[in-house]
Amino acid sequence: RRSCEVPVGLLDMAVFLRKLLGIGKLPAELRAEVEAEGIIHLAEYVSVTRRFSGRVPGMRSAGSISSYVGSLVLTNQRVLGTLSSVPKLAGRTIDMRWDAPQGGAVKAELSTTGLVLDVDVAEVDSRCNGHLSLHYKEALPEDLLMRLPRRSLAFDVPPEYVFRAVGVPYHP
Repeated sequence: RRSCEVPVGLLDMAVFLRKLLGIGKLPAELRAEVEAEGIIHLAEYVSVTRRFSGRVPGMRSAGSISSYVGSLVLTNQRVLGTLSSVPKLAGRTIDMRWDAPQGGAVKAELSTTGLVLDVDVAEVDSRCNGHLSLHYKEALPEDLLMRLPRRSLAFDVPPEYVFRAVGVPYHP
């Protein structure tokens, strides 16, 4: 019987390499923006688990799970989450003001285990079906959560968002 567990030393090395290369670090221009808004919580090099089951043009999955790294920032004005796979480049997965109108295909939930983004992909693009989720695994203390204007958010995204998150090129 084989074990699917990764040796702890390899995980430590992966984290070390990500930090050395800056993968998962908030880009400087975004850092300047959020600092001006009053940072409530900032976490870099956050482990992000992406789960996808369904179909998008170019991919079908019965349940893929991938690990990424990113940043999670809570300011007085907004929630910002990024994903990184290369140094100095971070795609936004959420950039939502607390006071923005609520509604859309993406549901975001902040809890003591972090941030979870859930998407019914058919609501984003009718060519797709299934479910996509991103879990930012960052401990958020209850006292911090109580200071936030809200714990749930909802917003719309363009179809490219889903395609990029599952790793498929977008073709309109």
